[in-house]
Amino acid sequence: MKNEHSLDTLCAALAYAMGIEAPAQAAEPSKALCGYVDEKLGGGKADRIFMYNPDAIAQWICEKYAPLLREVKSKTEITVPFCTVMPSVTPVCFGTMYTGAQPEVHGIQAYVKPVIRIDTLFDALIRAGKKPAVVSTRGDSLSVIFLEREMDYFILDTVEEVNAKAAQLILEDQYDFILVYNANYDSTMHRFGPESVEALAELRANAEAYAMFDAMIAEHWKNHNVLQGFAMDHGCHEIDGGCGSHGLDMEENLNIVHFYRCRKAQP
Repeated sequence: MKNEHSLDTLCAALAYAMGIEAPAQAAEPSKALCGYVDEKLGGGKADRIFMYNPDAIAQWICEKYAPLLREVKSKTEITVPFCTVMPSVTPVCFGTMYTGAQPEVHGIQAYVKPVIRIDTLFDALIRAGKKPAVVSTRGDSLSVIFLEREMDYFILDTVEEVNAKAAQLILEDQYDFILVYNANYDSTMHRFGPESVEALAELRANAEAYAMFDAMIAEHWKNHNVLQGFAMDHGCHEIDGGCGSHGLDMEENLNIVHFYRCRKAQP
């Protein structure tokens, strides 16, 4: 069974968490995530959001290999299931994640990487006087589709460099919204299959990276109300030859689950 709530409900929920207007064409916000933020922040708003975006980690992978995500789940207070959009490929799904719009509205309906021209969460953040940053590997979707905005982009060659830069940004504490993209599970899954030793090692690496960021946020963002998320774009499945793929209208590709946690500023 496909998950009930569309990924298009995330964007407005992130805007709600920061107390800003949602992008113009965003769907209604996720009630589960908004209610959680209200509960944990006592009706207050987050002044920092940290979004860790690993690529292609399906809900079925999260459930079957739960021990490999122990560091993520132990630092999570709410899990939010989503049904991603079709075609279930990276630029289409991240386009919806950060516009709140369906693919036919935000304009990416295939594996292509044009700059999105409609209103995005980043535009909404900038209008509200917030300072967002994107940290991504060169050539990947998140290094391209949200360009040409008055914000900072840190486009690097390797996942290791991306994670090091993200850690530096947490320490410097100059950004209100940080997006960090890691493609290592996706790229390995395509070559060796979703359940291969090689891909599962990268799944573990994603969990370890997130655990590092969580520890740094706990230590260095104590004065902020924080919402942080481990939030993937789509799932995956095995194909002939033991390789992996995605993009089809099937539960393995569409069902994903996000992991979130709020931290209230310490007095």
